[in-house]
Amino acid sequence: MLHGWMDVSASFQFLVDALVGNWRVFAPDWRGFGLSERPAADCYWFADYFADLEALLDQVVGDAPVDLIAHSMGGNVAMIYAGVRPQRVRRLINLEGIGLQGVPAEQAPDRYAQWLDELRAGARMRDYESLAAVAARLMQTNPGLSADKAGFLARHWSCPTPQGRYEILGDPAHKHVNPVIYRVDEITACWQRIAAPVLLILAGLVEPRRAFLHAEPFQRRLRAVRSLSTHTLEGAGHMVHHDRPEALAPLIETFLARPLAPTGAVTGVRA
Repeated sequence: MLHGWMDVSASFQFLVDALVGNWRVFAPDWRGFGLSERPAADCYWFADYFADLEALLDQVVGDAPVDLIAHSMGGNVAMIYAGVRPQRVRRLINLEGIGLQGVPAEQAPDRYAQWLDELRAGARMRDYESLAAVAARLMQTNPGLSADKAGFLARHWSCPTPQGRYEILGDPAHKHVNPVIYRVDEITACWQRIAAPVLLILAGLVEPRRAFLHAEPFQRRLRAVRSLSTHTLEGAGHMVHHDRPEALAPLIETFLARPLAPTGAVTGVRA
């Protein structure tokens, strides 16, 4: 289970609790998040996540293919990795990892300049006076999050400082803009090589990006995936695994129980 940006592995606990099968689950913290170490560099490169995931799979499953469940940024990492290493991913459940709109090449100079300016200025994380304040911040970001879930997440999402306050377990360098523009043609080429069946779970409550999801450029990206099922989880926001884990878990377990198509077969299912 691969978490999203500015999140931690404990974010999946509610989903794990809702699963009824006997599963062997690994949920790492990405580099620079949660309890993972922070690299010495003052920036992060997206390709490093592919290397981290591959190194983790080498340790956990060796050469065997694996089922991935990935949220948001983690979903984008998993989709690209599944196209780069199709033999290593057996099934893929993508929770809200829809990617971005393409950025025109002519914006590249300004993006690099912004990145250089941000590196010079530095970045910092806001701290909080108490765990209750951290929980309140989480509930502000996700109004559907219950107080008990927010309290649990706050203990894993932050840590005490020597001054008695609480800081977020994320490297401030993550806040720097990505200097590499988002190239849809490259993303689509990777998605086109995914051999695993993919289940894309979308949130029903994230209304502002509806036009993006239904526009032809994004639909073309989806059509590149050879075996794709989609499901919209009503009553859930972007953090679908927080908002409706009891509804998400059976969708995942049903998908993972489906027999795999014979090697070389291509299927296309959209719900």
